[in-house]
Amino acid sequence: MAKQIKIGIIGFGNIGSAVAEVLKKNRKVIEDNTGIDISIKKVCDVVKRKTSLPFTLDFRQVVADPEIDVVVEAIGGENAAKKIVLAALNAGKHVVTPNKELIAKHMEELLSVARKNSVQILFEASVGGGIPIIQPIRASLASNRLDEIYGIVNGTTNYILTQMTEAGMEFDQALKLAKEKGYAEPDPTADIEGYDAAYKAAILASVAFKAKVNWRDVYCEGITKISKDDIDYAKGIGYVIKLLAIAKLDEGKLDVRVHPALVSCEHPLASVSKNYNAIYVKGYSVGDIMFHGQGAGGEPTAAAIISDIIGCGNPKSKIQNPKLKRIKIKKIREISSRYYVRLLVADRPGVLAAISKIFGQKKVSIDAVNQRETVGSYATLVILLHKVAEKNLRAALGAIKKLAVVRRVDNVIRII
Repeated sequence: MAKQIKIGIIGFGNIGSAVAEVLKKNRKVIEDNTGIDISIKKVCDVVKRKTSLPFTLDFRQVVADPEIDVVVEAIGGENAAKKIVLAALNAGKHVVTPNKELIAKHMEELLSVARKNSVQILFEASVGGGIPIIQPIRASLASNRLDEIYGIVNGTTNYILTQMTEAGMEFDQALKLAKEKGYAEPDPTADIEGYDAAYKAAILASVAFKAKVNWRDVYCEGITKISKDDIDYAKGIGYVIKLLAIAKLDEGKLDVRVHPALVSCEHPLASVSKNYNAIYVKGYSVGDIMFHGQGAGGEPTAAAIISDIIGCGNPKSKIQNPKLKRIKIKKIREISSRYYVRLLVADRPGVLAAISKIFGQKKVSIDAVNQRETVGSYATLVILLHKVAEKNLRAALGAIKKLAVVRRVDNVIRII
């Protein structure tokens, strides 16, 4: 006989209603595959929604219902969501949420409250939409020492960069198209400035390394400075530009950051296009593996949420509320990388010599130099650098900007 699991859904917009629809269509499949029968006892929202399911405007009716085993929080945001989740955990309910902001900002507290009440808080859908990544890290890869996780975790920015790469659009054109297609919000700040990816980077780092990660310590740089020129120059040397979230252990410290990067066309991430996500995991002994799929959308996110609901109902599933340890997080100036630097300089003899001299003084090694088109009396220099400490690069660029022959430093992008 199937195990009965009754759930309550709080927040019945795009995500909450998608959970209900997928459960309606796949209920028999889920029962056949898992031996668990999931039914919706009650749904809640701040406004009346059109649904045949039992409905309430008061979340407390969901939290207090003794028949509800699992509460799905799908309202998004921080403060109201936190209040609801804490109330559910303290009422002895398991909680499943796709809320990346809530988890990134309050993971340690929520895990602690869940442990206290012997229930689970699961958040597979908070990173990568329908891509399974949190549970594989916790379970499937539990025998491995993970060293690094990085990837494309924001579909909006990947769609924009894809349009710039494949259709030759400028950033503003690609952003406008993303809004028209529904891939970007009316206010896309969280996506294009990298904040959304920073939440996800913090979550991945916390899960992979069982570390306390304050999302504010995640270095965050968006894609607003990326131009069609950068896209074209990168393509010319065998690279594409992607917004990456990176989390890795480096000499006992955590390196967690979000920024655009030049990715070799030969790397699997280079072919991840449009609004898709992909997360690359490196570890011993598994080696290198990649998780790829739809990173957003109602149905893919609903699939991840339902996977967590099944986890809550599986009697063989161990409650996973690990205690997080404190690991020092590196400042961006402490990291080392290769770099792409684009400058606008005077088109006359001696310019490269002056720039090279400063790089040499600051212990920055040049890999290659390419002079691009000349406009009037100015030329574009694209310089690729060998691996160097960021603090050295910043010191060099600070001095280079003061040179009379340098009009401006147009962009600096890390090379992965």
